[in-house]
Amino acid sequence: MRPIGAIFDVDGTLVDSNDAHARAWVDALGEHGHAVAFERVRRLIGMGGDKLLPAAIGVSADSPEGEAIGELRARIFRERELPRIQAFAGAPDLLAALQGRGFRLAVASSAQEDELTPLLRIAGAEGRLEGRTSGDDVDRSKPDPDAVAAALARLRCGPREAVMIGDTPYDVEAARRAGVDAIAFRCGGWGDGDLSGAVAVYDGPLDLLHRLDASPLAATSR
Repeated sequence: MRPIGAIFDVDGTLVDSNDAHARAWVDALGEHGHAVAFERVRRLIGMGGDKLLPAAIGVSADSPEGEAIGELRARIFRERELPRIQAFAGAPDLLAALQGRGFRLAVASSAQEDELTPLLRIAGAEGRLEGRTSGDDVDRSKPDPDAVAAALARLRCGPREAVMIGDTPYDVEAARRAGVDAIAFRCGGWGDGDLSGAVAVYDGPLDLLHRLDASPLAATSR
């Protein structure tokens, strides 16, 4: 049975923004006296700040220092990085193709709402979504399943009626914990070994689009 819901991550899945997020975090941390290597932060992108800050420097995102770092990171990302971000090849066409096949589309992102809106515009997702969940909508970011569960509710789908499409181990784990199969993309910078647990792995949106009829999203009788 073909799923009827497709839940997308955004950063690293539809838009090429993972390095941009890592640079913004490194710069914000550095300005607050924390020298953290880009490579270490890059491996944490895909989590929200509630997970990343404790993992990177042992500081709670809700502490005064954590809130100050988060606010600075958001400003750096918005001013320095966002204007240069582009969609991955095939991202708008994949969304259009799935919608044309009758899928209900949603996003489940760790990004804050004021960042998610322009990223969705870049991805060509405007007007195609029946649900969207940002980091502002949940208490716990990925790999906790909260964002995926919220997206399921907005699509009015059960876990076996949807697929999660993401690019990080945190997407795959969040989907698993929500009872949803995951499709993973390599375009976010993770290797196949990191994405184990996904039911299929593709290079990115264009690769999945070209192989849609042989993918877990292929139309079958329902």
